[in-house]
Amino acid sequence: MKKAKTRIHRSKSNLTFDIVNVAIMLLVFLIMLYPIWFVIIASVSEPSSVAQGKVILWPDGFTWYSYINVFKARRIWIGYRNTIFYTLAGTLLNLVLTIPAAYALSKKQLPGRKCLSMIFVFTMYFSGGMIPAYINMKNLNLLDSPLTLVIVGGLSVYNMIICRTYFQNSIPNDLYEAATIDGASQFRMFFKIALPLSGPITAVIALYYAVGRWNEYYNALIYLNDTNLMPLQMVLRDVLINGQRLLDELLSDPNSTLEELAEASRNVYMAEGMKYAVIFVSALPMLLIYPFIQKHFVKGVMIGSVKE
Repeated sequence: MKKAKTRIHRSKSNLTFDIVNVAIMLLVFLIMLYPIWFVIIASVSEPSSVAQGKVILWPDGFTWYSYINVFKARRIWIGYRNTIFYTLAGTLLNLVLTIPAAYALSKKQLPGRKCLSMIFVFTMYFSGGMIPAYINMKNLNLLDSPLTLVIVGGLSVYNMIICRTYFQNSIPNDLYEAATIDGASQFRMFFKIALPLSGPITAVIALYYAVGRWNEYYNALIYLNDTNLMPLQMVLRDVLINGQRLLDELLSDPNSTLEELAEASRNVYMAEGMKYAVIFVSALPMLLIYPFIQKHFVKGVMIGSVKE
């Protein structure tokens, strides 16, 4: 015999709450989705329509002109290559520094543990400043070097604290005690116990670092002068600023001809369309990677930051 399906009676207040909750979540979803949608439609619209604000919900004058210019621009691909290198090498360095430091500070028997933790936290609020940092990099001969953007920002204390909390609360201490009885050293426990069990938090921290590295431009603005070392974000900035600067100079020059002004306007429009194309192309890798680590991301955030 088939079992009768039981229906849970829900009050009107619960139904009202669900409806309001769903409506709010849909509104938030649309607010977060629209910027991505606008970048996509702006990148395939006529640059002049984008500059004049005609693109709102749908493409205006569908064209691949912006993407063709992006694919033809050698400097953009050099910036893309540099950004990939800085992201991969920098994220690897971040993980190598963050995870062992977090594991060591999670051990209550570590001599001077509280003092070391206070020193780490102190650096979150106080620093030497930009000029001393620049002088330090100059003395180390790291100006105009690809290693500069890899080394700078090697450790985030905030991410280290999240990892430390994960090691303290998510891995049973009994495992370490059993390994100690068997004669395992701290290095062996780290590589054989802590690392294999820290997959979720490692995925979360790696994503945090990778996104930050991918979007980095400020350090390149300070420490790099060689255009062949610039990341993609600096290339995009130069494309936009130089085009607008040329137009402003021509507009302020009384000797400018109509042909020069028209050419400068076309360059500004082209840069405006290329901006959205480059944004989409540069964001695509992160959009493709995120679904594969989403389950680890949710679990790692909940375990690493909620428990204390």
